[in-house]
Amino acid sequence: MIDVNIKGVLYGIDAVLAHMLERGEGHVLNVSSVAGLVTNPTSAVYSGTKHAVKAISEGLRKETAGKIRVTTIYPGAVATELGQSIKDPDVLAGLRDQFNYTPLAAGDIAEAVHFAIASPRNMAVNEITIRPIEQTL
Repeated sequence: MIDVNIKGVLYGIDAVLAHMLERGEGHVLNVSSVAGLVTNPTSAVYSGTKHAVKAISEGLRKETAGKIRVTTIYPGAVATELGQSIKDPDVLAGLRDQFNYTPLAAGDIAEAVHFAIASPRNMAVNEITIRPIEQTL
């Protein structure tokens, strides 16, 4: 989780930031999770990595204000293979009980991304939280 959720974000930013600063414009879009806003039982490490994405994005936004737009997307439950990687049967059962509603589709997240990147360049869409209507957060 740390390699993908934290280092992956840092490597992605590193790959584009110098070029964006040289051009004087750009848009970094990072994907966190509602777990980056609220920590639930059995998800402390996952939530920690997603809280890190929030902190990295906020820091980058402040450091590049007026030059680079930075948007963080906080998806709620999305239909992915993530649940298939959980080996602990108690944790998996708890997640099934907690998320007993229809998750969002990947296209729903793509719509949020499109909204952020299609916004006027003088407008910063800092954060978007997107979740199934039944999910409280």
